[in-house]
Amino acid sequence: MAGPRTGTASAAGSVVVLVSGSGTLLQALVDASRDPAYGVRVAAVGADRDGIEGLARAERAGLPRFVCRVGDHPCRESWDAALTAAVAQHEPTLVVSAGFLKLVGPAFLARFGGRYVNSHNALLPSFPGIHGPRDALDYGVKVSGATLFVVDEGIDTGAIVGQVSVPVEDDDTVDSLTDRIKAVERPQLVDLVGRMVREGYTVTERKVTIP
Repeated sequence: MAGPRTGTASAAGSVVVLVSGSGTLLQALVDASRDPAYGVRVAAVGADRDGIEGLARAERAGLPRFVCRVGDHPCRESWDAALTAAVAQHEPTLVVSAGFLKLVGPAFLARFGGRYVNSHNALLPSFPGIHGPRDALDYGVKVSGATLFVVDEGIDTGAIVGQVSVPVEDDDTVDSLTDRIKAVERPQLVDLVGRMVREGYTVTERKVTIP
């Protein structure tokens, strides 16, 4: 984990949002950013594939967009360097993974370590990976939820910024649990990203503090 980091926002406080799918978390940030009091500007939206609804949402909002596909590069390291350069052009205060399904590499973390956050649809450290709601149901837990964390070199292992819980109902399916998690995940993401950018924060070992 990176050492202590501090991020503060002014009128220039901005985020780059990375997406791989429908972009509902992105939309929550875009909607919030329309209020000047929120204090955060979505500087650009990046994706790892073409033709997704997340990019369409960005286009409708008039936001700069870029696509960085792994298959367009000779190796993963080359892709990581290209993604790092594309994000760095926008000089964000934070980079937000909002359903971005690719693991970034050393170049990206060297540039944005401590400033890259991800929203995960489970209560970490339980159920990391891309099937959080399914794995929670299979395990039989009674409570699930969403976690915002600072990305590190592991898979969903970074320092936790915040968590919000939802009860697991007896008749839940993966889809119904996922939908209920999303309903609390979106406002948590908006709240915590806004606070991190507006008020600043520190990351020390595994502790994230927002003043």
